[in-house]
Amino acid sequence: MRVQVNVGERRLSLSNLDKVMYPEVGFTKGQVIDYYSRIAPFLLPHLRDRPLTMKRYPDGVEGEFFYEKRIPSHAPEWIRREQVGKIEYIVCDDLPTLVWLANMADLELHPSLSLVDDIDRPTVMAFDLDPGPPAGIPECCEVAFLLREALSQIGLECFAKTSGSKGIQVYVPLNVDGVD
Repeated sequence: MRVQVNVGERRLSLSNLDKVMYPEVGFTKGQVIDYYSRIAPFLLPHLRDRPLTMKRYPDGVEGEFFYEKRIPSHAPEWIRREQVGKIEYIVCDDLPTLVWLANMADLELHPSLSLVDDIDRPTVMAFDLDPGPPAGIPECCEVAFLLREALSQIGLECFAKTSGSKGIQVYVPLNVDGVD
């Protein structure tokens, strides 16, 4: 069943809002769309002006997933597109695009580390620290602290966050606000 909604000045057709995307907790696609809408003011600044790789889960997180770099041919014409090399990417700058992505079961948004207008000059460096034998989360934390110490010695600040799965990601701003 499809539902027509207005998001800002855009009219979107949403589908399968009752489809369970996170079976362990019963979280539906409609709830994912609502969540993305609520966090948009905090999320969009991190996506703005960056080519986006989608990680889509058509049957929820326990089903098969696939990565999609190219903007799908059925994407609405109003979604921002940017050519990077041979690939035309989506750039998510606004709430209607974010809602459209959630409706496409894009449960993981992977923005480029660079801005589209200067793709060869990243604005962030990322370290993805995932536990695995023989290292656990305490060892990942230790490495994150060591990274912070080493980076601070060369004048770089870093920020750690959980990866959303089982590890830690450490982000280092580059080439912005006087940081080179």
